Amino acid sequence: MSVALGTTRPLPVRTTPVGDPGDLLASLPRSAPYAWIRHGEGLVGWGEAARVAVPPGPHRFAWAREWLADILGEAHVDDAVNTPGSGPVAFGSFTFDESSPGSVLTVPQAILARRGGRAWLTTIGDTPLETFTPIRDPGHISYGDGSLTAPEWEHVVARAAARIRDGELEKVVLARDLLATAEHPIDIRLLLTRLAHRYPDCYTFSVAGLVGATPELLIRRTGQEIESLVLAGTTPRGSSAADDLARGAALFASEKDRHEHECAIASVRQTLAPLCASLHTPDEPELLVLPNVQHLASHVVGRLADGASVLDVVAAMHPTAAVGGTPTATAIDVIRELEGMDRAGYAGPVGWIDAHGDGEWGIALRSGLISGRRARLFAGGGIMGNSDPASELAEAQAKFRVMQYALEG
Repeated sequence: MSVALGTTRPLPVRTTPVGDPGDLLASLPRSAPYAWIRHGEGLVGWGEAARVAVPPGPHRFAWAREWLADILGEAHVDDAVNTPGSGPVAFGSFTFDESSPGSVLTVPQAILARRGGRAWLTTIGDTPLETFTPIRDPGHISYGDGSLTAPEWEHVVARAAARIRDGELEKVVLARDLLATAEHPIDIRLLLTRLAHRYPDCYTFSVAGLVGATPELLIRRTGQEIESLVLAGTTPRGSSAADDLARGAALFASEKDRHEHECAIASVRQTLAPLCASLHTPDEPELLVLPNVQHLASHVVGRLADGASVLDVVAAMHPTAAVGGTPTATAIDVIRELEGMDRAGYAGPVGWIDAHGDGEWGIALRSGLISGRRARLFAGGGIMGNSDPASELAEAQAKFRVMQYALEG
């Protein structure tokens, strides 16, 4: 555990209203930036007032909740804004696999936020804040195979599809990685700026070196109200407007993709129903059109029954069928056996939580782990019994393009 201001005394926290800060990302210093941005709104943070490595294991979310209660619950807070995301906030990233190390929670030293026409600044302690430094381009980017080559991954997809046809499971989500090396150290702020501008409908995030723009909102809690956006079923964008429309129509009519989406919705419904006094899931998905792909999407809304925090709901929901498979436990075993890599934070929960239990958490898709000049990019897709390995590879390649754009511009 690393706690910059110590756990023996409460964190001194002050939140004050500020004028419109403009581009939130433009305020970030170079080192350790934290971000959660959509359509120009959200939170950015820098510095570390408190940070902890969450131990792996089946009780990691409960452990994290207790740590947060100690750190945030005992803070001395002067909050003149009093809205979700004001006061002390922790940014977090949890690994996809509960047995993998790498989950982390951080309370930044400074948080700048904007939502609904209001903006505020939260500071913790009296240590001087870092100043802005110019953003540097990473220069030339070269790529190399990750854990598996493309043909090896296609073989894994074929093996998984055969096991589904044999009745072992209904669906499994398989991911692959791609390694990128830059000419100069990679400035996370440049990636965030490019992602936020090109993919404004996604949630652009940065937590402990995990950077990306995910279209998938795992859960948002505002008071007792919760919301989730379920994505399952994907097709690349077309080469023309007519091709684009045809691809969207084919996706909506696809038996394979509709079944994949129904599995994901059923998983979310089954998980959230025990936590909610009311829950609504749509009868039909809609098309979510992004710059690189189209998804089948469903908005799920509900009201919590017992005052659970957003992290409690995250613990109940992860992993969803959209990133694991159906049945989930069997799918996770197949992923561990066939995928040939540790996903780290990819497809795991990423987001923020405040002292009142409000927050927003997404699934870390379209993302990469950044360290110095190197980046490890991730992409994947849902495999069904009739999945074509070449088509699944093409879908993953389309998803890689999000982070490749962030690196190359």
